Amino acid sequence: MKQYTSLLVECNAGIGVITLSRPKALNALNYEMLKELDDLLDRLAQDETVKVVVITGSGNKAFVAGADITEMQKLSALDGRKWGKFGQAVFNKLENLPQPVIAAVNGFALGGGCELAMACDIRIASETARFGQPEVTLGITPGFAGTQRLPRLIGKGRAKELLFTGDIIDAQEAYRLGLVNKVTIPEELISTARALAEKIMSRAEVAVKLCKAAVNEGLDMDSESSIAYEAEVFGLCFATLDQKEGMTAFIEKRKAAFVGR
Repeated sequence: MKQYTSLLVECNAGIGVITLSRPKALNALNYEMLKELDDLLDRLAQDETVKVVVITGSGNKAFVAGADITEMQKLSALDGRKWGKFGQAVFNKLENLPQPVIAAVNGFALGGGCELAMACDIRIASETARFGQPEVTLGITPGFAGTQRLPRLIGKGRAKELLFTGDIIDAQEAYRLGLVNKVTIPEELISTARALAEKIMSRAEVAVKLCKAAVNEGLDMDSESSIAYEAEVFGLCFATLDQKEGMTAFIEKRKAAFVGR
């Protein structure tokens, strides 16, 4: 895998682990990091050896503390819009990566960091994690789709409260609101994420990918269209070897041996 300046990448036994690595800046998102992440996502989308992706931050203080304020401070309105659209495009690419993506949130996930976590499919948080969209305290709004993903995850009223106040919440409150799927002790964060990745990999790969596509595409459709889309992906499953194996194994009362096709 290509070497990056702001990202550490490890691919082993089907799991690709991305570590966001700007420790002196609490892993704040700058242009270089986003550009590298954009390139890496293109590579991962084409890498059939990577079945599940885990994203975490370096150190124990931050997942991503936010976007780099020193870069944003002097942006013009036009440059600000360009920066927001670039970040949105990268996070959309992450959200729509063929493989399932698990965020292992190990500390502050604020602003762009919270938006990055929300673009992942599943979020596991350390007890030390903190979440929030504090942009209004800086005189701006979220720019990487925080105003759109947050209400879709926790509901409009609760999202507006966090967006309007800029409040930061702990991992347990994030779990209560439905922002994260699970909370674990710091020492078990990565092992918990890996265990979940391994569990997902034990299922039929094509079916998992189609589930992800059905959810992502269907949420932006009307009910009738989304249900019709589900019927299409459901039908596609019957063209796979894994469907044949899965149902045969069920009837024969044995564990399925999926091949990913």
